[in-house]
Amino acid sequence: MTRLLFLLALLALLAPGIAAAHPPEIRTDRPNPVLLPLPKSDDAFHFIIFGDRTGGPPEGVKVLAQAVTDSNLLDPDLVMTVGDLIQGYNAPDQWQVQMNEYRDTMKNLRMPWFPVAGNHDIYWRGEGRPPFEHEQAYEKHFGPLWYWFEHKKCGFLVLFSDEGDPADPSKPRNFGDPAQQKFSDSQLAWLKKSLEEMKSLQHVFVFMHHPRWAADIYPGNNWDKVHQLLVANRNVSACFGGHIHRLRYDGVKDGIEYFALAATGGHIPGEYPRLGYLHHFNVVTVRPDGIKVGVLPVGSAIDPKLFTPDRYKDLNLAQGMTPRPAAPFALDPAGKGSGNYELKLANPSARPLEITLSVARAKGWTITPDHQHAVVQPGTEQTMTFAVARNGGIYDADFRVPVFSMETDYLEECARTTLPERKLPMQLDLGPLAEDAFVPADPPVALHVTDRASGVKVESADFDQPDGPFTLETWVMPDALQESAGIVAKTEGSEFGFHANGNQVTFLVHLGDRYASVQSGPHLKPGTWTHLAGVFDGQTVTLYLDGKPAGTTPAAGLRTRNNLPLYLGADPDRDGRPSRAFTGWIDEVRLSKGALYTADFTPARRFEPAENTVLLFHGDRLVGGQLPDRSRSHAHGTPVGAAVGLKPVKP
Repeated sequence: MTRLLFLLALLALLAPGIAAAHPPEIRTDRPNPVLLPLPKSDDAFHFIIFGDRTGGPPEGVKVLAQAVTDSNLLDPDLVMTVGDLIQGYNAPDQWQVQMNEYRDTMKNLRMPWFPVAGNHDIYWRGEGRPPFEHEQAYEKHFGPLWYWFEHKKCGFLVLFSDEGDPADPSKPRNFGDPAQQKFSDSQLAWLKKSLEEMKSLQHVFVFMHHPRWAADIYPGNNWDKVHQLLVANRNVSACFGGHIHRLRYDGVKDGIEYFALAATGGHIPGEYPRLGYLHHFNVVTVRPDGIKVGVLPVGSAIDPKLFTPDRYKDLNLAQGMTPRPAAPFALDPAGKGSGNYELKLANPSARPLEITLSVARAKGWTITPDHQHAVVQPGTEQTMTFAVARNGGIYDADFRVPVFSMETDYLEECARTTLPERKLPMQLDLGPLAEDAFVPADPPVALHVTDRASGVKVESADFDQPDGPFTLETWVMPDALQESAGIVAKTEGSEFGFHANGNQVTFLVHLGDRYASVQSGPHLKPGTWTHLAGVFDGQTVTLYLDGKPAGTTPAAGLRTRNNLPLYLGADPDRDGRPSRAFTGWIDEVRLSKGALYTADFTPARRFEPAENTVLLFHGDRLVGGQLPDRSRSHAHGTPVGAAVGLKPVKP
């Protein structure tokens, strides 16, 4: 009995430990869940490797600085390099300046970093070359030429691949000399001894500047001796090199993977990642049973704390910045014009904006220069001026308006954010157009609008509709019936327009302090053209559908005006933007002085201008990106929004 009580007491003491030893599992009170696989629970860590810094422009140190910022975000245990830390190939004074620049950049890392010596770091050029060139200075300021250290049961071993010619140390260093492409006997002896010391470790990683295993690059190498030592140790997982400034993977040989890095600020012929040319660093994830190596472009690690509401607000200001022309570029009726086109760039954001404006060649146009750059400081304005000429030509289907491309970088303290590219058609003052701009399209097309914030805008300042009688008319064909949509309107507590309400049409005019309106019965049908005419004769407001009166109401007084645009296919909101777009087709829009209709009539399918015509849009072609007005107002309309355009249609 005593023994039984003792065993029960012992089990009670061990119970928490037994429970703790249970394998991890998904905890939930949900019935019958799918079994989710759990992550690996073995110890793991990762480290980063930087490629070559040298051989590129001085700005490459900024790439290195960005790699440091990225590494701090990823928080590896350590950072390795593969050599060529400085431009080098110089005498002590310049070498010292470049060394300080590199070390000052790398000191911002929040984790230890370990150098590898490359030819740029060691080779001396100039008077007074010592036998070992810059080796002594390198070891004084960067560390040993070869060394190893242990971290989390792994060995990190650094070799020196620029020892020169062992048979003639007085030779100037030259990695292209086959006699200088070998590891010395003394370094090989040290390597053998070091590998013995690391035999109990899980992984060993080897780093050097020149990828000496590449016989096609280093025909005089003695890599076989090194490789056999590494293989014999049975725990060397990977070798990493640099120098060639292009990614290269030589596969797995006897269980050892061979990687060469491209650059981290060094020279490359351009950013072509899939060709192996890029600024990057390697991220190595280490587990007891193996490693994984990934390539990350410099700048690809992003701090999520960057995306604050205040920064978004400022970015939105920057994205909304649109170059403003000092004046539209004027063309005469023959399509000729010459002069300067000025674009004013006002920066509304709190950061500098680096802007490039470029223009593609357009037939019949000469524009110089073809691109310009500017950095616009916060709250300031700059002007870019382009010399423009066009020698004339008809406004046919081949007529094209020059389009400017705007590339914008938002310059932050440690990085730049590239904003989406913008396309900006040149704004034209077409003035009066020759009659060849109004030849009917064949096959027929018409203005088509879909249910978004889109429409054709006609500026209020571009036409004058006097007080008194007037007539507004158009042809419409809905795609679908809508509860409320503007067909042709400039109504916002004032003015006049056509609205669609389901299958009914409303014509309204704001006179005095209220709207006088007429609403039809059911009439609109999807897929069917309907002629609308709204007439104010000074005493009444009348709506005609297909030439027959649909309703009339008494009305008198002065029209209440506004400065908002007239929209074809929409109704302006209080800020002059299109709203409540009409889903369907609009063809032939005419605004006239006087009451054109007083009784039944047969609507013309194509309107013609007259002495009393204020606006006339045939709606079957664009000229210079504008919907041409055939009246004497020359109030050419501008398509606004992505959901408006001209499309072929049945007559």
